[in-house]
Amino acid sequence: MKSKNLYKYILGIADNSLILGQRMGELCGHGPSLETDIACTNISLDLFGQVRSYYQYAAKIAGDNRTEDDIAMLRKEREYVNVLLVEQPNTNFAYTMARQFLFDAYHLLFLQELEKSNDLTLSAIATKSIKEASYHQRFSSDWIKRLGDGTEESHQKMQEAINGLWTYTDELFHQTEADKAMVEQGVGVDVTKLKEVYYKQVGQILEGATLEIPESKWFQKGGKQGIHTEHLGYLLSDLQYMQRTYPNMSW
Repeated sequence: MKSKNLYKYILGIADNSLILGQRMGELCGHGPSLETDIACTNISLDLFGQVRSYYQYAAKIAGDNRTEDDIAMLRKEREYVNVLLVEQPNTNFAYTMARQFLFDAYHLLFLQELEKSNDLTLSAIATKSIKEASYHQRFSSDWIKRLGDGTEESHQKMQEAINGLWTYTDELFHQTEADKAMVEQGVGVDVTKLKEVYYKQVGQILEGATLEIPESKWFQKGGKQGIHTEHLGYLLSDLQYMQRTYPNMSW
């Protein structure tokens, strides 16, 4: 039972970074400037590097001859358990940075706690990932401030992005049954305990960027149970194309 819950728990962590990594990778060649374009692509590569470690561990636990690539690329839409936030499209650059910022603030807090896990593999992955996640948070936070406290147009677009994405933030702190089981065993992170500090830190950045904190108390959920927005299917059609068109392909 532990191995089954651990497998599900790992997917719950890794799928977030996989899907967000794919979204950021879509910006390659489409950033507002060369420097920003490269930075966004590097964030994508960081996230893919992290998920490779997670999926390698998941494949080892599953013990059914699947590889890290099979787990990452060949599941059906309902088998992905990422939060809805990370699958939202790159509507414009403000939305892209707002989505990244709202996830980064959570991700760094999460990894700092995962580093304390009694599962040595997960702890090691977290330790390795914290430096990257810290950079991601600084990068996205700087853009929140730059656009929020910039021109009238950039301020408006960033406020619209924050307002539109805010509804997806509460799901970050929902627990699945696998989450609860792993917390009890000292393996997982109790994300409910991160909620207060998350909203405090996010609020401070938004206020510093002259942005209003959304007052809405209505939140979307479902991603952790495999119930996604229409956007994920289109994302997966790109992500999985090569693996499904040329099955068992090897270099």
